[in-house]
Amino acid sequence: MAGSAAPAPGALLCALLWAAAAAGGGPGGSPAPAAFGRVYRGAVNISAERVYAFAYRSEPGQVDAVRVYVNSSSENLRYPVLFVVRQQKGVLSWQVPLIFRGLYQRTYNYQEVSRTLCPSEPTPETRPSDQIIFVDVASMAPFNIAYELLVTRLENFQLETNRAFNFTASPSQPQYFLYKFPQDVDSVIINVVSDAAYPCSVVSVQDIVCPVYDLDHNVEFNGVYQSMTKQAAITVQRKDFPGEQFFVVFVIKPEDYACGGSVPSSIHGNANRTWNLQRTKSLQVTIVPSIKKSVYVQAMFFSFLGFLSFYLGSVVVAFVHYIRVQRKASAGRLSPEHGSGIMTSSHPISASTPEGSSYGAIDESSSSGGRQMSSPEHRPPAGSDTDSSVEEESDFDTMPEIESDKNIIRTKVFLYLSDLSRKDRRIVSKKYKIYFWNIITIAVFYALPVIQLVITYQTVVNVTGNQDICYYNFLCAHPLGVLSAFNNILSNVGHMMLGFLFLLIVLRRDILHRRAMEMKDIYTLDYGIPKHFGLFYAMGIALMMEGVLSACYHVCPNYSNFQFDTSFMYMIAGLCMLKLYQTRHPDINASAYSAYASFAVVICLAVLGVVFGKNDMWFWVVFSIIHVLASLALSTQIYYVGRFKMDGPDSDLGIFRRAVMVLYTDCIQQCSRPMYMEPDSKSSHNDILNF
Repeated sequence: MAGSAAPAPGALLCALLWAAAAAGGGPGGSPAPAAFGRVYRGAVNISAERVYAFAYRSEPGQVDAVRVYVNSSSENLRYPVLFVVRQQKGVLSWQVPLIFRGLYQRTYNYQEVSRTLCPSEPTPETRPSDQIIFVDVASMAPFNIAYELLVTRLENFQLETNRAFNFTASPSQPQYFLYKFPQDVDSVIINVVSDAAYPCSVVSVQDIVCPVYDLDHNVEFNGVYQSMTKQAAITVQRKDFPGEQFFVVFVIKPEDYACGGSVPSSIHGNANRTWNLQRTKSLQVTIVPSIKKSVYVQAMFFSFLGFLSFYLGSVVVAFVHYIRVQRKASAGRLSPEHGSGIMTSSHPISASTPEGSSYGAIDESSSSGGRQMSSPEHRPPAGSDTDSSVEEESDFDTMPEIESDKNIIRTKVFLYLSDLSRKDRRIVSKKYKIYFWNIITIAVFYALPVIQLVITYQTVVNVTGNQDICYYNFLCAHPLGVLSAFNNILSNVGHMMLGFLFLLIVLRRDILHRRAMEMKDIYTLDYGIPKHFGLFYAMGIALMMEGVLSACYHVCPNYSNFQFDTSFMYMIAGLCMLKLYQTRHPDINASAYSAYASFAVVICLAVLGVVFGKNDMWFWVVFSIIHVLASLALSTQIYYVGRFKMDGPDSDLGIFRRAVMVLYTDCIQQCSRPMYMEPDSKSSHNDILNF
């Protein structure tokens, strides 16, 4: 009626409760008015149930959270006590004892349960609104079962930025809280810490949707989650939550297997053991703002700028070298007589070598293009007849095989670089180029499945929300787009950029070397270590692929794909060792196929070591035997400069008989020093370190 005063909302609520109690028809179905913060005790059976009504007033813009604590002394699993909570927009129910299941059908029963009710959404009204919650307590038991009920309103339900909050949780008493994004924050990091590693817990971020999944068997159904022992961190972005708010859920697992723990030994033989307060965990949660986009862009810019500075430095060095070469060339054209003097005096070997000496005098054969040792005795005199030369060669045995037989040259007591660089440079260069083409083939066939697999990993993480799939350092993980930790991928840009720069430098040196060869430069033809660039190209490709595969690994690092990051590390190390050995032994080049096969064996051993070497002693025994034998074989090859062979009709046992005889004659009868002292000292040191 116009002009009459409207009744108070509280009076209407009290009248509603009184009418319900009057018309309920007895204690079996009548809701009894109840108050927050008061413990209610009673008993229920198949013919008697209890209904409690909790009324409260919600202020405008306020989020009201209510928590229900229940307890029952009964351990009868056939007749549990059933609790049903009815709200305005939802129903929540559970039983006591509350049963959790573990591995191998193990069960854990809890008689004390507390749950947070899904909070009502703030009303847009400008005046307070009245809310009511009904709690039904029932049981199908033919006898009375006692219970306790406590309903409270939470004071600290909403988390604040940069403010730590401490609380406790257990499997039957999960916790969750509300967080709202501030106006100037687009991304936050939820940092959770605990003093104890166990019991294992789960941290979940869920949207504002009822019901909230806060039990062990359903926490994985919604949102993003990760397991936790002592520390956890989840990065949350505003764009992922249209309402600009979310729930942070904390669940304690009944078993620790998800965190790498073991099953408690005290439960064996006691399937109905009650674990009320034995798995309580104290936690502290702090929500801090993540880095801003401007800081992200600056970090990326300076990272690229730092690596581009190497490109700039290389260009400057190449330009300075070009200017110096051009100045020398112009100076040589202006004073040709001075240039000839420099050419004569800069050949110490040809100027100081006696006529009868053949060391260091190298002749380029026009027919084969190879390098052969020559001396004045070997050159036919000027004006001599060809027939007479043939007759003289037929009369005398010059033994030319001495100059090319590897068994004769490489078994000398003192070896020089010239003794190990007698092969045709074109043949050796082609052999080293096989390394380059093989590693490209390996990289393509290895990288394509890897890229496809990590894309699948990232898709699964984004769809399921299971962050346990990937082993990030979540405190330092900064997402970008669909990638959960883009900064880990960005950190591998240096491998790719510097690897490409390395290839450009090698290409430049290769081009300059080819030009010098075409110009018949005497320094290039007759002096220095023979240059072969195939291994350098392979090293550059390996460095770039290490960046690509390491980035793929860091998309979703875990136990099953660690070899993505390590495979080309072994390739780089092996190619570097081959290059160091090839520098002093240009003619002794391992076949590219055997070299890459040996790298594959090393990678397989590394993978087996991670998979089986953690607790299995048999693996370390087998690995030690293989390691010792491989070290001895490699030392033998180095000692004999690649000329060691197990030959003879009894090659299976003859080599061991000869080894025993040598040990007896050289070590027991008389102590003699090794024939090759320098290789022996190096191989002995390596064997001692390996053993």
